[in-house]
Amino acid sequence: MSKQLPNIEFAQVDQSKVVDYLLNTEKMPGAAKARFFKAFGFQSDSWEQMASALVDHAFENPVVREHASRFGIKYEVEGAIKTPDGRNPRIWTVWQIDKDRLAPRLITAYPSDI
Repeated sequence: MSKQLPNIEFAQVDQSKVVDYLLNTEKMPGAAKARFFKAFGFQSDSWEQMASALVDHAFENPVVREHASRFGIKYEVEGAIKTPDGRNPRIWTVWQIDKDRLAPRLITAYPSDI
């Protein structure tokens, strides 16, 4: 049986992570990620749609790797994400459950082929 991201029901995706990082085409080095996600229909002015899709991605796909860091446990999830245009590419998401915390928080997301 595949392992799911622990405590997924408490998963957190900050607005700034989506707007200022994942969908920001002006900021390097993340501009390539932003162009990728925008090409599938995600937009900053409806950032909640992407945040929800990222949580769904973690819910619907298994944890592929996990490792401890000095901040907590990182979990890597790989699989398809539901996109506004319906093409649903495969991506990686990285989540972290900080020490002494319960909720996983999104660290990053990127295309599977990078």
